Amino acid sequence: EVQAFVKWLHDYNEGRKEDKNRKDQMGQMESVGFYGLDLYSMTTSMEAVLSYLDKIDPKEAADARARYACFGQFINDPQAYGYAIASGIWDSCEQEVITQLIQLQQKARLYIERDGAFAGNEYFSAQQNAELVKNAEEYYRAMFRGRPNTWNLRDRHMFETLEKLAAHLSARLGREARIVVWAHNSHLGNAAATDMGRRGEINIGQLVSERYGDRGFRIGFSTSRGTVTAASDWDGPAENKTINAPLPGSYEELFSQLEKKCFYLDLGVRNEAVDMLRDEKLQRAIGVIYRPETERISHYFYTSLPRQFDF
Repeated sequence: EVQAFVKWLHDYNEGRKEDKNRKDQMGQMESVGFYGLDLYSMTTSMEAVLSYLDKIDPKEAADARARYACFGQFINDPQAYGYAIASGIWDSCEQEVITQLIQLQQKARLYIERDGAFAGNEYFSAQQNAELVKNAEEYYRAMFRGRPNTWNLRDRHMFETLEKLAAHLSARLGREARIVVWAHNSHLGNAAATDMGRRGEINIGQLVSERYGDRGFRIGFSTSRGTVTAASDWDGPAENKTINAPLPGSYEELFSQLEKKCFYLDLGVRNEAVDMLRDEKLQRAIGVIYRPETERISHYFYTSLPRQFDF
């Protein structure tokens, strides 16, 4: 899906370049970009920061390498780093990653002036990667303290990244940027309408709703049968798995009984159908892991669909 989308996006951007009427305030054509929001790329983000500094400031790159070396043997296994911290066998690298981010921020003007035409994008990317390393270090350090804390850290990071991306793109375009966020239903649907909210968990969908109101638009995706590419355990190999039939009393079971098998549903209107859907039902959530043998406890939670999504 990602490969097909990136190919489509490339062709779309090439086609837009031929349209002379679509220009930004600088008279340049702005391509539609593809950006990451999550914080599971800590090692890759360290490499991105170092690669940028190698090009723009080799001395600072050497200092950055020394700071990131704090992770030692765990530099390619941040989850093991979190466990080592919790076990008391490794010292935290919190101060090192904070120092690195501050150093990058303090030299912002110098780097942008030195880097030329694409300085804004290059520096923005480097700074966001340094910020990701800081937030990921906190995330993995907190991982063994309980799920709500780490879940909230992760989704707040994604929302803050979205906010900074919106500000960066809006400044370049000279108008408010339009952004599509592609993520799992559990991240995009309003957490306050689900069991997640009762557990004290927030998500990016809820934060967008609180910040942007009806300027944000939540679209959920669902299916009742078929196959899914998922692992049996965290960081395990990808498998092609057949999805169980939906559980009785779930939204998936209800929709699978309809005559139309492929449809979209406007949940923003007031009618008998939407009012009926407002009563809480089970909803299935399959992420990178699918465990059909423990499906009820692993993959279902209660929600009110019209409160969770707009479509």
